[in-house]
Amino acid sequence: MTFNGQEGSAIDPNLAGDWTRRYREANPGTTFGHFFGRDILQKLLDETDSLGIRFYYGLNAAGARQLLAVAADAAMNDLFEGTNIVADDAPSSPPYSSTNNVLNN
Repeated sequence: MTFNGQEGSAIDPNLAGDWTRRYREANPGTTFGHFFGRDILQKLLDETDSLGIRFYYGLNAAGARQLLAVAADAAMNDLFEGTNIVADDAPSSPPYSSTNNVLNN
């Protein structure tokens, strides 16, 4: 398999709400989301050979959940060497959460 830039699809918001609710119920009191701004996402998409963005989960030194983003190419390889970047420092939910909606309530 190779990537072509069309991976992923839209899903029904209510289905997404079911998934996020189950996650929150299975992991009470933990981070359930992160926000990446347009600028950092655009930088990843603009990297040479980038066809999209892969997200990784991690734990920082304090044990807090982190979401990392890196561009990926058609061969499904992460692009992070040389001048390419790995994105983090994304504000987490909570405390930086949306008003209540189907995805977070």
